[in-house]
Amino acid sequence: MKVHIETDRFIIRELEEYDAERIFELDSDPEVHEFLGKKPIKTIDEAYKVIDFIRKQYVSNGIGRWAIIDKKTEDFIGWTGLKYEKGLRKEFNYYDLGYRLRKKYWGKGIATETAIESLKYGFQILGLKEIGAAADVNHLVSNKILKKIGLKFIETFDYEGVTHNWYKISKTEWTELERTANTM
Repeated sequence: MKVHIETDRFIIRELEEYDAERIFELDSDPEVHEFLGKKPIKTIDEAYKVIDFIRKQYVSNGIGRWAIIDKKTEDFIGWTGLKYEKGLRKEFNYYDLGYRLRKKYWGKGIATETAIESLKYGFQILGLKEIGAAADVNHLVSNKILKKIGLKFIETFDYEGVTHNWYKISKTEWTELERTANTM
């Protein structure tokens, strides 16, 4: 198990096969998939395939989504992090910020906290110049989080017949936000 980030509340580590039951709980929930194409998984085998797909990204792209584990309870909360996205925007590839939480953890600031840590990792450890993110225009919470953590709305685009908002943040913009936050 490779831990990438540790905060006061969370361990953020690579997804492992033993996470399959919790991935199944996460990705089989229709409410979790409301703004993700409404295609929840239906079997535990699909959960293993999700993990395998993400683990292959670790090898081929050097990055992929990571498990969020509660330090106190050791419970699997969901996933967060960056991935190298090659299909969402047909006109370009980019490093994508994302998060997905089990419903019982919604509204607790976890997506915001882990997304900030993921940006920090991307800019400070990976040396990325820019990070992007997309959210269904109707997913108000996700859009709010992306703006709150400093990503700038750029445009809307269509993905599989659904309008999405496109956001991005450069390393320079993020560094200025961090500097400003640390001086207050």
